Amino acid sequence: MSRLSLVLLMSVLAACAGGPSDPPTGTPEPDKFLFERGTAALEERKWLNAREYFRRLVDTYPQSPYRADAKLGIGDSYLGDGTTEGKILGINEFREFLTFFPTHRRADYAQYKLGMGHFLQMLAPQRDQTETREAIKEFETFVERYPNSPLMGEVREKLRAARDRLASADYEVGLFYFRSRWYPGAIDRFKVLLARDAEYTFRDAVYFHLAESLVRMNQTAEALPYFERLVKEFEKSEFLEETQKRITELKATNAKAKTL
Repeated sequence: MSRLSLVLLMSVLAACAGGPSDPPTGTPEPDKFLFERGTAALEERKWLNAREYFRRLVDTYPQSPYRADAKLGIGDSYLGDGTTEGKILGINEFREFLTFFPTHRRADYAQYKLGMGHFLQMLAPQRDQTETREAIKEFETFVERYPNSPLMGEVREKLRAARDRLASADYEVGLFYFRSRWYPGAIDRFKVLLARDAEYTFRDAVYFHLAESLVRMNQTAEALPYFERLVKEFEKSEFLEETQKRITELKATNAKAKTL
């Protein structure tokens, strides 16, 4: 049995344990009743109750104008419960929404939450970055497909955070090489990082350790520009003071060498 099938089974079994009642007999708009109850439960963070209301609407009223929004509500309820299983199921719901309702007015929201399903599963830089890469892919899809979405600002913020996480994974490897005094490996890793993500938020650390690695390989002419980029691009950095000293030292050394 696949992982998704297993968590789906667990969800169904949990739902069978009890929950919200059906719309009262004679309710003029039972689909609206279910949607409003589900929305209220979602706002109250009663994830299972919300999910049951939305699920009944989706399964029972295929022509309802609330059906698409209820589908999104199901996805939100899964992400809301905070479990790994919930995130997997939420991703599935949002992906299905985009398959069945690709032109819906809230398709941008579904794409955003699809990315968030992966974003919420990202691991520390030292660990596997599969979910980080998936989050980046979905957020990049959002930026491409929905350029005028009011969610763009939040998506770009999350995309930057995901890219930073992935770049930090490379930085940690480079830093390990640096501390191990394997400077060629550190140089290669840091240069690859900057080539892949020139806007990495913490690139001051990359500039510093890349430049230091080059200095220790006696490649001072190549090191100086990275020190200078750090000073130019960062008004505040834990490496700023040491970098300014290095620039002064290297320039003095270069000037002395020219007089010999």
